[in-house]
Amino acid sequence: QVQLVESGGGLVQAGGSLRVSCAASGRTFSSYTMGWFRQAPGKEREFVAAIAWSGGTTYYADSVKGRFTVSRDNAKNTMYLQMNSLKPEDTAVYYCAGRRGYYSSYASLYDYWGQGTQVAVSS
Repeated sequence: QVQLVESGGGLVQAGGSLRVSCAASGRTFSSYTMGWFRQAPGKEREFVAAIAWSGGTTYYADSVKGRFTVSRDNAKNTMYLQMNSLKPEDTAVYYCAGRRGYYSSYASLYDYWGQGTQVAVSS
């Protein structure tokens, strides 16, 4: 069992930066593919980024490519999402998720979820 807790959300102006973190409990964090998803009011949850268990391979949604960077520190059981050049349309609750196996952009294929952290970008 893996428990995930996000932190670091907040309010930022457009063009600004924010880093959100996902702390995991359990000794098997390093064996999981980890992902970030987000959900805006009235919209479905959407894929943002993912990172392989080793941290060597990363994946991004087109909408954040070049602006967001996902990373992980397996020694600290923590994953990060550095968000730069933020836009109002990035406003959402950001969730981290974990799954055994390879990368996927489908939320339904992730086994473990955090409670989410709110990110708000003002124009």
